[in-house]
Amino acid sequence: QVQLVESGGGLVQAGGSLRLSCAASGRTSSIYAMGWFRQAPGKERTFVGTMAWRSGYTYYADSVKGRFTISKDTAQNTVYLQINNLEPEDTAVYYCALRSRSLGDFYRGTYAFTGTYDYWGQGTQVTVSS
Repeated sequence: QVQLVESGGGLVQAGGSLRLSCAASGRTSSIYAMGWFRQAPGKERTFVGTMAWRSGYTYYADSVKGRFTISKDTAQNTVYLQINNLEPEDTAVYYCALRSRSLGDFYRGTYAFTGTYDYWGQGTQVTVSS
């Protein structure tokens, strides 16, 4: 089993920045990818971005490119989501997720789907005021 714990959410003004963290513990010997998703009130959970753990390669949803950046601390089994120039539309619960094994080409888009991931964190709330 793997446990994921997110932190770093909060209330910020539009234009501000946040860095979310997601720490993985338990059976972390096998991590292929770690992704970030978000869920706004009354909406479905949607893809934000993902990172291939070993290579550090990333890709993002078009809606967040240029403002969101995923990074990692391999020694700490922690992945980060840096969010800059926050907009009210970014208000959501942000979730990290872990995929243990590869499903093939990282850039094929497979890792943008919630069903791809094996483990999920409990989420952290981000609220952006205008």
